[in-house]
Amino acid sequence: MFADTAGLTLLALLLPFAAALAAPLLTRRLGHNAAWVLALVPAFAFVHFLKFLPEIAAGEVVTGGYAWVPSYNLSFSWFLDGLSLTFALLITGIGTLIVLYSGGYMKGHAHQGRFFSFLLLFMGAMLGVVVSDSVLMLFIYWELTSITSFLLIGFDHERERSRRAALQALVVTGGGGLALLAGLILLWNISGVTQLSLLLHTGDIVRASPFYLAALFLILGGAFTKSAQFPFHFWLPNAMEAPTPVSAYLHSATMVKAGVYLLMRLNPVMGETPAWEILLPFFGGITLVVGAVLAVRQTDLKLMLAYTTVASLGLLVMLTGFGSEHAITAAVLYLVAHSLFKGALFMVAGLIDHETGVRDVTKLGGLRRAMPITFVAALFAAISMGGLPPFFGFLAKEEVYAALAHGDPRSVVFSIVAIVGNALMLAIGFAVALKPFLGVKVETPKHAHEGPVLLWLGPLVLALVGLAAALFSGLAHTYVSSPMATAVSGVATVIDISLAPHIGLPLALSALTVALGAVLFLMIDRVRAAVASLLETIGAGPDKGFDICMEALVRFSFRLTRLVQNGRLEFYVTFTFALVALVLIVPPILYGELPDLPVWPADVRFHELTFFAIAIVGLFAVLAAKDRLTAIVSLGIQGFAVAMIFLLFGAPDLSFTQFMVETLSVVILALVMTRLRLSPSDHRPPHQVMLDSTISIACGLGFAMLLLKSTQLPFDPTLTTFFNTYSKVIAHGANVVNVIIVDFRGVDTLGEISVVMITGLSILALIRIRVTGGKA
Repeated sequence: MFADTAGLTLLALLLPFAAALAAPLLTRRLGHNAAWVLALVPAFAFVHFLKFLPEIAAGEVVTGGYAWVPSYNLSFSWFLDGLSLTFALLITGIGTLIVLYSGGYMKGHAHQGRFFSFLLLFMGAMLGVVVSDSVLMLFIYWELTSITSFLLIGFDHERERSRRAALQALVVTGGGGLALLAGLILLWNISGVTQLSLLLHTGDIVRASPFYLAALFLILGGAFTKSAQFPFHFWLPNAMEAPTPVSAYLHSATMVKAGVYLLMRLNPVMGETPAWEILLPFFGGITLVVGAVLAVRQTDLKLMLAYTTVASLGLLVMLTGFGSEHAITAAVLYLVAHSLFKGALFMVAGLIDHETGVRDVTKLGGLRRAMPITFVAALFAAISMGGLPPFFGFLAKEEVYAALAHGDPRSVVFSIVAIVGNALMLAIGFAVALKPFLGVKVETPKHAHEGPVLLWLGPLVLALVGLAAALFSGLAHTYVSSPMATAVSGVATVIDISLAPHIGLPLALSALTVALGAVLFLMIDRVRAAVASLLETIGAGPDKGFDICMEALVRFSFRLTRLVQNGRLEFYVTFTFALVALVLIVPPILYGELPDLPVWPADVRFHELTFFAIAIVGLFAVLAAKDRLTAIVSLGIQGFAVAMIFLLFGAPDLSFTQFMVETLSVVILALVMTRLRLSPSDHRPPHQVMLDSTISIACGLGFAMLLLKSTQLPFDPTLTTFFNTYSKVIAHGANVVNVIIVDFRGVDTLGEISVVMITGLSILALIRIRVTGGKA
């Protein structure tokens, strides 16, 4: 459907990458004002995706793309439904504001153009993750987000903490990406499809598969590492070493939600099983509480928000796996609300830091008059984060408790988890929004004043969108929330929650959360001290564990390298050929695939036996040779005899090639040896000679077994027919062997020629070395 929009969709997906290439040049010409031009790229994509809202709201899906490798059913394709469209709008809409915000925040930075480039690369990668229909393209974009986030987190690469945070994020999310790849391959194997749009209809097949649990664990490994679920949560707060625009975009509205997106996308396929409904709520609930508690300990505005992001991601994972319609609805509403208020609060934190030079909440106060617009944006965002009316966060919180307010033990436990987590997040949200602005004005390193429009536009717009979405909740649900919930649940879902709360137990739980959050806010200094004392008692956490694991990995790698890369060429050769022998001999024995013993042919002629005898004599002459030159000549005799055997058995082209190779080998080796000492130099002890002989015989036996087994199998004439048919037609050559070497395998032949040339040059360099006074 919508084939006429395919070109524009492709353009929207590729433009961020093109803009990334142009960003340094534009910044060099326009300075920080390049942000206005670069912001047109995500703005165009936002408007383009916005046009799909009516069709998606009507229950349609939009697919399209271009064939990539048709024989493997791989394509560069996209799939838009309520879930992917909502994410696309968040990525491009918030991305537009972040690009503008970066123009003001990074103004005057020597590498602002590079920063724009990295940011737009990440935007394109994240957009590709959420709209990809091909599972392979999803994985490629997934890993690209890890790479580009590494560049953004480590942007201030001169600082050791930035480098460590970037490496940590790459290791954790990159490792999870490998698990995801294995999981996607398993899903491909189970379902037989490579498109997500088709995979959504194979839920029964996937859930019934004996490989379901293996696929689930691998998928969760990718999702949990990306979305910072316990115990992989530690990388996200450390990523706050990145500039604030990165934190506001990657770590609140986009990258860290990629894992949540994946879980929501696969819910119709892998959900509704005991494993799904146990693992996701369990780890999500732990992450919610751990993130919220750790947030209270912090005084850095960005770290406070970072840990509440960890908590929010835990809440989203918990709701996604809870297994009810209300839980999916709550997850959808909270995801949108969180993107709006957390993006706004991160930008507020950066704005405060930019204009005052301070980010410690205990060293800030009285900024409301100096920064009134920032204060309004922070207050609106905090109200939404606290789940208070009349903001969209209130709708999400009410739906959370509607999903959890049941009498069974499972619901009671997760209700308590939600109350504790949400109350702590309410306290942190208002601490970020109120503490820096209220009270007595505190002197700061910089003279505090309102930032330029590029800095306050983003947080104000996001805060106001959160307000408008709640006031016009009917429209928001029709075009965004309901289609998204339908996509996540796999069945038609209508969301009708408004500013009128759920009466009964959900409202009571909501009121309890607000009351507890208010108390925690008023006592936040004492709560912070208590949490700090508790964590000090507990000791080191996963972050320290990461350092221990990396140090152990480095030590293990060093020792393994010393073992297998000891600098001795004979060790490498011995090890390589021993492994070749094992590979050739052991599997046929284990699997009963040994070849049958050959029968001596009755029609062998005398002259043929003569050349066989010469080859054998040449072989023994090589072994018995007392010096290298004799061994080289003997090896040539053996090779020429084999070439004659090829000729006698009807392979003149192969024989001619063998003659050329043997001639060149003998000549080149002889020339080299004349430049070296040719006296006997075999100083190997007897046990080493025995080992080398055993490996040599094993390799020869292995190759003989392989050739015998190959000749005993039925002959497949497919390639023979192909080359005989097309050598003359396509390559215009009557000599099939020559055509294969020069045309069909031309690149391979070129590679072989290059290897020979490089080897010759290396030998020439070696023999030109002159040893003088014990020094080379």
